[in-house]
Amino acid sequence: MNIKDLDLNLLRLFDAVWRTRSVSLAAQQLGMSQPAASQGLARLRAVLGDALFERSGAGVRPTPRADRLAQAVQLALGTIEDALNVSQVFDPQRSARVLRVHLSDIGEARFLPELVLALQYHAPGMRLEAIPLPHDKIAPALDNGQLDLAIGFLPEVNDTLQQPLLSDRYVVLMRQGHPVAARWQQLQKARTAPDAAQALLAELEFAAVRTHSDTLRILELMHWQHRLRLTVSHFLSLPGIVRGSDLAVLMPRNFAQGFAEAGALALIEPDLPLRDFTVSMHWSQRFDKDPCLQWLRGTVSRLFSTIPNTLEVKP
Repeated sequence: MNIKDLDLNLLRLFDAVWRTRSVSLAAQQLGMSQPAASQGLARLRAVLGDALFERSGAGVRPTPRADRLAQAVQLALGTIEDALNVSQVFDPQRSARVLRVHLSDIGEARFLPELVLALQYHAPGMRLEAIPLPHDKIAPALDNGQLDLAIGFLPEVNDTLQQPLLSDRYVVLMRQGHPVAARWQQLQKARTAPDAAQALLAELEFAAVRTHSDTLRILELMHWQHRLRLTVSHFLSLPGIVRGSDLAVLMPRNFAQGFAEAGALALIEPDLPLRDFTVSMHWSQRFDKDPCLQWLRGTVSRLFSTIPNTLEVKP
């Protein structure tokens, strides 16, 4: 075959289908209808003389030839995009792009309001979608364009570019007036031996969030796993539960402090294993030079720089 027989748009379609393993998702990413994407794929199959993709469950599976072509097509498209982007000036005021970001439930509650305001002011035509994914799905979603950014404490997410945004620490949140909270303050003032403090904390009964595996790991390392009484899917359901019961919860300090200041909750900061962690921004190297995403990463960095680092308040 001759290169003149190929339409560059068909290569973009091929790349999108290969990355997403879905004709409908590829069409959505490219702003096409699904029938148009199917017709374009049929044209490419005819030119190359290969099926390229076969049905597999709810999506498609690439043929061996498609897998061999994918790397070369991605390299060629990346080279063209880089050359075009050298002189491209991104104007957020005129962009109508849909931005897709992974955040946890507490990340959405704490950070999304500020990001929405920033977009309304600087990029009023953009749309934002918060898409929480299982941690093992984040890196592939960043690489295939289903996600633009992922923000959070994501130690399992590898093979991405990262930027640290915020230092944080797990603390214990409980209701005001909880007998352990009052006795904890007394122990801290008296500078009692650590063993006495640990024995006091071992009296607590806990609620936990299953998606924050480090909190469950902390309970195991402290031999408190038998004190776990409730496991939920989201942090945001817990303040109300904790406020009305004697359950305690391990929670990031930057969020727990806000709940405590809202009333009827207290937090304590024991010396726990794995308590310190870093919230980072993750993105794919594949889209590192995308002008829109460069602008978005800069916006996120500036917003996080305005969040007070509560770890500096009380070490």
